[in-house]
Amino acid sequence: MDKKDLIDHSPVRFFDNATKANLKDGEMGLITAKKGLGKTSILVQFGIDSLLNDKALVHVSFDQQSSNVISWYSSIMSEIAKKKNFSNMSELNEDIVRNRTILNFNQETFTLPKVVSTLKALKAGGIKIDSIVVDGLDVSKISNDDINVFATFIKSEKMTAWFSYTSEADTLKDTLESNKIDAFATVAHLAASGSTLTLSVLKNGDGKVNLDSKTLLMTK
Repeated sequence: MDKKDLIDHSPVRFFDNATKANLKDGEMGLITAKKGLGKTSILVQFGIDSLLNDKALVHVSFDQQSSNVISWYSSIMSEIAKKKNFSNMSELNEDIVRNRTILNFNQETFTLPKVVSTLKALKAGGIKIDSIVVDGLDVSKISNDDINVFATFIKSEKMTAWFSYTSEADTLKDTLESNKIDAFATVAHLAASGSTLTLSVLKNGDGKVNLDSKTLLMTK
């Protein structure tokens, strides 16, 4: 199996095919779930898919150290490769490390506009950015203006950005106030029923995809 096959069989393809809710350039998406259920795993899968497609990724974490984020990528990439019998992991990991930037911030001291300023500085310094994931941010505590600053940046730069948000709400109207939801093209909620984990689209369609309970990879 070569890299193209790995892309074609990426867990994100299950999401794309089942929901048709994948992001277009300039759009933002939101993954919600209760704490500890698997939001980070989903964001990392989106991040890895971008990297496999030779897109430069910035992973912004508000609740994990860089070493923990790196462990997530290594673990998820290993599970993907294992499922698809991909053997050339060393070369693939080099691609991922080269095109991935990890940033750590504290929500108490760092706002989304400051994140935008940091991203602009990275670009000015010659670092390419195509995709962004923002993990661990309490979106409910962010002002509408700050979210709009970030959304405007994503749109103007034709990037994509996936956010995570801790919420047990399984309906769109109960997830966030409407003017915040408006900033996201896609909203999907991860929930557990017994041993089954299901990611259901609440905005931009109504499809769903399951997660493997052991590997947390999106699957049929």
